[in-house]
Formats: sequence, structure tokens, C-alpha cells
Amino acid sequence: MTEAVSALKMPTAYPPGYEKARLIDPRVADQYIEHTMIGDPLGERMAEDLEQFSREQSTRWIEAAMNQEGGEALRGAPDSLRELFAEAETRPDWMGAGNSSLGPGIEMFHRNSKVLLLAFVTGVLLEGFTTNIAKSFHITGRVRDQGLRRLENNNRHMMDIFFPGGLERDGDGWKLSVRIRIVHSRMRRLLSNSEDWDTEAWGTPISMAHLGYALTAFSARLLKHGKTLGAVYTDEEYASFMQVWRYAGHLMAIPETILFRDAKEALNLYDVGFVCEPRSEMESIVMANSLVNSSPLVAGISEPKERAKTADIVYRLSRDLMGDELADSLNFPSLRSFGVVSLVRTKERVGQLLEKVIPGRARHNQFDRFANLLESSLYDDEGISYRLPDHVYSEESSHW
Repeated sequence: MTEAVSALKMPTAYPPGYEKARLIDPRVADQYIEHTMIGDPLGERMAEDLEQFSREQSTRWIEAAMNQEGGEALRGAPDSLRELFAEAETRPDWMGAGNSSLGPGIEMFHRNSKVLLLAFVTGVLLEGFTTNIAKSFHITGRVRDQGLRRLENNNRHMMDIFFPGGLERDGDGWKLSVRIRIVHSRMRRLLSNSEDWDTEAWGTPISMAHLGYALTAFSARLLKHGKTLGAVYTDEEYASFMQVWRYAGHLMAIPETILFRDAKEALNLYDVGFVCEPRSEMESIVMANSLVNSSPLVAGISEPKERAKTADIVYRLSRDLMGDELADSLNFPSLRSFGVVSLVRTKERVGQLLEKVIPGRARHNQFDRFANLLESSLYDDEGISYRLPDHVYSEESSHW
């Protein structure tokens, strides 16, 4: 074990995987383990400061800061809240003066949005729950009781950061990314103070290791699965897509020490982090299967037989994308999956060609119907809530 890692107390769940990961890339393995013990100090200080005030007052201050209201609107707000927003508003040097570098990635996302959303729901979200981050969601009951809302929030965040102008200061993608940082900080405090969380074994809840890993899945891993399902993009669009997620990660407070610079770094971090993580345990199995069975509801499919049929499609696609070994570790049903991905890819590419020849031509098959409904379900008028959870258990927390 290196001096850097031993300077921190390695969570007891990690040594077996860490030793294997060092055979792949010792520097990144050390980096990953170090970040299992790192949270967001400024965010957690703000969360602690806001505990002195009523939930309603805290919500008003956060909303005022998000909407750039100063003066009277922020009178009495803790300094930590002002500092957090000042930090978020400070653009990293690598972003340059404007957001023009994000344009090609945004355009590519919308051109491939259906297939990328399908890859997101059937691939990367499920893979993400093979890590110990599943323990935080299982303890809170966030997915078990509100799997539908969890999926909707993830999907909406992705849609909003890829909306033209979404990552401008007044864009919903910017606001949702910072909101995620604030919610993570609040949940980190709640979990750390809970008897259910074992810091010695698992490290910091919602650690920067897990957030950095998740970002690699949402970006480079998503494009890998998307390409498998038929997405088409250029090298420039690939790099720009990664830049969109990198900036969103910066807004979520993922430090430069574990925030990828490009796709190559992201994929390497994903591979090393996957080996570092303990193999799928009960929490991962529960979370992943809960997400699969919630996915038809996200697309507005509630009739029992149709819902079961759609969940079956998700299981088959997931098994093809993730591979049998990982699917088996999550106790996914042993459904025949051979050829399912090829079918989706073929239909996507044929559909793209037909769209050029006959614009607006509808494509009717189960995969397209699910993808179309998934996309259309993301648009609503509810707006962004700035309420925060006030209890570690979802069922005991006020609505947020």
C-alpha cells in the first residue's frame, strides 16, 4: 500500500479489490481509494449551517441564490451558502470563456437521444449500482420506495445539461447540477450520523470516488453502450459530449483529482474503480432490480402485463450490454439475450436512413415504443424543487 493511501484509513471493504486494481494502474487505484474517504467539505459545512434554520427558510435561501437574487433575499443566510455559490459560479480554466465547446456534443446527444436514453436506463445506471454507492440508496430507501422518481431525476438531469444553454448560469442544467451537490451534502451528513452507515467498512457516504466513477459511467461508458445500440458520432462530438459531463461534474463538486480530462482517462478510471469495488452485494442486487422494474413506469407504462413485458426487454438489453457475469451477479433472470442488441442497432440505423428518405416516418416496435415514451416522459412543467431531505429514511422525510 502506498504512503498516500495509508495516510488515510482504507475502508475495510476495499483491500482485496485495491490490490487487484494496482496491477492495472497503481496510480489510479491509489487515487480511487483515497477518494473513498473524501466528501465535499464546503457543501457539508453549508448543510450543517442550514440545520440551524427552518426548512422553509433554507429552501428560500437556496432558491434565491440559484436565481441570483441578492440583497434582501439572502439576508441572514450563512456565509457558507454564499461561498458555495461563488465557487460554483467560478468557471474552471479548461472551460474557456464560453460554452461553444459544448455545442457539438449537445447536437450529437439530441440526434441520438432515444438510443442514448435507452443505453442510460438499461446499461450505465444499473452498472453504477454494482458499487458500494448502492448501500447509501438502500439505507435511505430512495430507490426502493421511490425508484420512479430516482429514474426521472437522473434522466431529467441528463436532458437538461444537454439542452442548448442548459449549462449557462441561468440554465436548468446548471441549477440541477448544483442542486445535486447540495442534496448530496445533506444526505452525506444524514448518513454519517446514522447507525446504519459503517464508515470503517465503506468510507465516506456518497464519496468522491463514487461520484467520479459515476460520472465516467454517465459519459464515456454511456457512449460505448450507445454506439453498441446504434448511436453515431464523430471524434469531435465524442470529445464535446465528454466536456459537457466534465463541466456538470465540476458543478457537482467532483475535485480535479478524480475528475476525468478526456474519454481515455474516464474509461481507465471506470475500469480501475470497478476492480477496486467489492463485488455486488445484497444492496446492489435490490437497487438494480428495483430500477429495472421502475423503468416502465418512467415511460408511462403501468398496465401490469405491458409493464412486465417492458421490464423483460430491459433485462434482456441489460444482460447483452453488461455481459452475463455482471448480470448474474445482480441476480438478473437468465433470459435469452443473444441478438437483442443487434436487433436494436439494426432498427436504429434503418430508422435513421428511413427518416432521411421519409421524414417523420414512425417506427413501430417494442424497443422504439419504450425509447419514445422514455424520451417524451421527461418533459413536464413541475420545475426544480430546492427542498432538502430532513430524515435519512425516505419514508420518514418530508417531501423534497
